[in-house]
Amino acid sequence: MNSPDFFNSSPLAPAADEQGSIIAGLLADQAQISPAYFYDALGSALFAAICELDEYYPTRTESAIMVQHREAIVQSLGKPGVLIDLGAGNCRKAAQLLAHYQAIQYVAVDVSVDFLKQALADVQLRYPALQILGIGQNFTEGLTLPAQVAAGPRVMFYPGSSLGNFTPDQALGFLRSVREQSTAGVDAGGRLLIGIDLVKPRTILELAYDDPLGVTAAFNLNMLKHLNQVLGSDFDIAQWSHRALFNEAQSRIEMHLVAKRPLRVSWPGGSRDFAFGETIHTESSYKYSIAAFERLLAQAGYHSIRHWTDEKAWFGVFVAQA
Repeated sequence: MNSPDFFNSSPLAPAADEQGSIIAGLLADQAQISPAYFYDALGSALFAAICELDEYYPTRTESAIMVQHREAIVQSLGKPGVLIDLGAGNCRKAAQLLAHYQAIQYVAVDVSVDFLKQALADVQLRYPALQILGIGQNFTEGLTLPAQVAAGPRVMFYPGSSLGNFTPDQALGFLRSVREQSTAGVDAGGRLLIGIDLVKPRTILELAYDDPLGVTAAFNLNMLKHLNQVLGSDFDIAQWSHRALFNEAQSRIEMHLVAKRPLRVSWPGGSRDFAFGETIHTESSYKYSIAAFERLLAQAGYHSIRHWTDEKAWFGVFVAQA
């Protein structure tokens, strides 16, 4: 049986630069933290739990589309090549795809290094002959693939509507970066297989991001624990609450952490005072129409775009050629 190789390029920036970026976000007029800081080991496990919730429709809806239209989707990916899983998490979605797409190598990219290592060990047990490479990387500023990625056609796999965490302009830049990596040093054109959450009623959207069990709240609040480790800050999680709302004008779900009382958060060399009710913006999740997302793909240089949806048109799976 093979064993996974691992290439760690995370963090991309030196620790001082990373901390400087976090501090700049905390000191902004609207305080903000990058969604990348959701994903320490506990955050990754909490997100896996979110995906099991009845209220969180994206995972099961995307999975149902992949099952219902499996033959057409796999056929649209072209001949066997390298499957590159962006934001792999527990690798479960890719493992299901690998049962039908005969990849010559599986490359999993994720910012949560320890969680990824365990997930890849599980994938290797399921596919003992498969060549597997794990890459620890925060790719939100641009994707960089090492020389260890095998030669051959590349399928860039980005499920779960994670692209929604980018603003539309950032999404365009990211898609262009992914397109460049899918064709770098490869004769055959690459493919993009991506899941995108579609616009739907506010009540459905908000419940998906603020579930009654409070799992999403725990996921959001855990970011503060992670920041205390990375920044040396003194966030008291008990003094913050979770809020999710749909910003219709921007067509996005917003997640915030809300100060329960006036408080001060300190870190080495600085601090910020927060008023009662003041928020830290932790995530945006943009929702697209099919037409709007196909336009975005075309702007990024993709062509031969196909898509599949569920019967309610809540979610879309797209395949595009680079």
